[in-house]
Amino acid sequence: MGNSRIANVVFPKPASRRILATGGAGFLGSHLCERLIRQGHEVVCLDNFSTGRVENVEHLIGAPGFQLLRHDVVAHCGELAVDEIYNLACPASPPDYQADPIHTMKTSVLGALNLLDLARERGIRIFQASTSEIYGDPHVHPQPESYWGNVNPIGPRACYDEGKRCAETLFFDYARRYGFSIKVCRIFNTYGPRMRPDDGRVVSNFIVQALQGKNITIYGSGTQTRSFCYVDDLIEGFVRLMRSPDDVTGPINLGNPGEFTIRELAELVIDITGSKSRIVHCPLPVDDPQQRRPDIRQAAETLAWKPTISLAEGLPKTIAYFDRMLGAETTETRESAA
Repeated sequence: MGNSRIANVVFPKPASRRILATGGAGFLGSHLCERLIRQGHEVVCLDNFSTGRVENVEHLIGAPGFQLLRHDVVAHCGELAVDEIYNLACPASPPDYQADPIHTMKTSVLGALNLLDLARERGIRIFQASTSEIYGDPHVHPQPESYWGNVNPIGPRACYDEGKRCAETLFFDYARRYGFSIKVCRIFNTYGPRMRPDDGRVVSNFIVQALQGKNITIYGSGTQTRSFCYVDDLIEGFVRLMRSPDDVTGPINLGNPGEFTIRELAELVIDITGSKSRIVHCPLPVDDPQQRRPDIRQAAETLAWKPTISLAEGLPKTIAYFDRMLGAETTETRESAA
C-alpha cells in the first residue's frame, strides 16, 4: 500500500456539533475533549470520576461550549440534546477494572445500552472505544480485525475483555435493528501526558519507578511484547473514524504496529531518564497476553490513518509530564507538612 493511496482520501471538515464524550475526564477522553473544542464543537464531558480527574479538563472549564457533568453511564443518561456520542466510559488498566469487576462489566454493557438508546432516540452517530483486549492472549499475530480472539471468559481480566466484547455485540445488533450509524475502534496500548502515575499500566509504572530511582518491576521474563501508540495519534484516529462515511462501521484497529518487548521498554525508559534503577522480575499475572501488535491495514486504507510519533519521540514527552507531576506532588507534600 503506497502513501499516494493514503493521500487521496479526503475528509470534509465537519460542521460544529454538540458532542457527548463519556469518560471525558479520563486520560484519552480529556485529549478528545480538547481536540473537539479546538475544532469548534460544543462538548458535554460526562464522567463519574472513578478514574477520570477534574485536573485533566480544568483548562477547558470556562471555554465556550464546554460542559462538565458528573454522571455514571450505568444509570440512565436522561434526555441529553447532543448530535454525536463518543463512548469512552470504562476503566482501562487492570488494577482499575479489577478493583470492582462487577461495576466494570456494568459500565461496558449497561453503559452501552443506555448510550445506544440515546443514539437511537435522537437518530445520531455513536462511537465505541473498544479494545485490543478482546483478542485476549492471541494465537494470531499481528491481530487483524477478523480474528475472534482467545479470551478466558472466567478469568480476572474477563470483566473488561468480555464486557467490551459484549458492548461490540450490542453496537452491531442495534445498528442492524434500528439503522443508525455506529463506529467501533479497537484501541491498542496508548500512552502520553495525563496518564495517572498509579494507574498500573506498564508505561506509567516504568516511568514513575525510574524517576523515583526505584527498581523497575517487570512481570514475567520481559520477552512478552506490546505496541505503544502516542495519544495524539490515537485521537486523530478517533476523529477520522467518526467523520468516515456511514458504511464504515469498524471494528477498526487503532494502534502503533511498532513492537517492543517489555524489557526493551524498560531499558529505553532508563536510558531517557538517566535513572540508576535496576530491573527486577515478578511473577506474571494470570492471562497476561504474550504478544500484542495491531494489523492496521484497514485503518490505513479506510481512514488514511497511520501513527506518526515513534516510541522514541513520544516517551520523552510523557516522561517530562510525569517529571512535572511528581515534582508538583512532592512540593505540595512538603508544604502541607510544614
